[in-house]
Amino acid sequence: MSVMVSKSSPVVVSPAEPRAPAGDVQLSSFDQRIPPFAVTLLLMFDHPIDKPIETIKRALSRALVHYRPVSGRLAGAEHRIACTDEGVPFVGASASCALDLEKVTPALLADLAVAYAGPFCRRADPLLQMQVTEFSCGGFVVGVTWNHVLADGTGMGQFLQAVGELARGMPRPSVVPVRWAAAVRDFPPPTATAERRSLMKPKEKEGRGAFLDITVPSSNPTPLRRSSSPTTCASSSARRTATTATAPS
Repeated sequence: MSVMVSKSSPVVVSPAEPRAPAGDVQLSSFDQRIPPFAVTLLLMFDHPIDKPIETIKRALSRALVHYRPVSGRLAGAEHRIACTDEGVPFVGASASCALDLEKVTPALLADLAVAYAGPFCRRADPLLQMQVTEFSCGGFVVGVTWNHVLADGTGMGQFLQAVGELARGMPRPSVVPVRWAAAVRDFPPPTATAERRSLMKPKEKEGRGAFLDITVPSSNPTPLRRSSSPTTCASSSARRTATTATAPS
């Protein structure tokens, strides 16, 4: 039996209270170096509540007051989030079946969240999108898709907990987000990864000589073990031979 999921047109949910302009939030050095990939999370609730779509939409708007980067956009060279309060796209949907975890198909799962246009998030894309789908039994699913530069799993869990607490009627989230900008450091500058040293030196009193240089990466040096011959050095993965030659008199 096929399941039909009917979706409304997206609406933009903005913070419930106007706030003064906020500064940009710098991304961590880790997020500056990885592609801006999307993460999707589905939260399934089998106990019905009154008007889940409207209830969660209002709670989301109130939560954005405390979590302003969520409704912002990437800025500059994509290394910062501008707290522009541009909002979060929100979709309300209904499914033509009861919520049964044993009968959920991959096609149904794909219909329970809002996807980005491509495999990676673009600079102008919203940092988070949300969909709430009601099922015929009264259960519902909250689908959240976000740009990973916004938050990791722990951070997103804290934000969604705040949405849930506000949906239950709490005046404010039990955990108010705190961010120490000074703790987010820039990516460290590049350092030398290799050094060049001579393994053997010619004797000064024997005229002309030849010697061999080997470059050993300082980041992951391969230890050299001594050989019985003073003119041979061997490593665990390869053997290199260095000889000293003296010109005939």
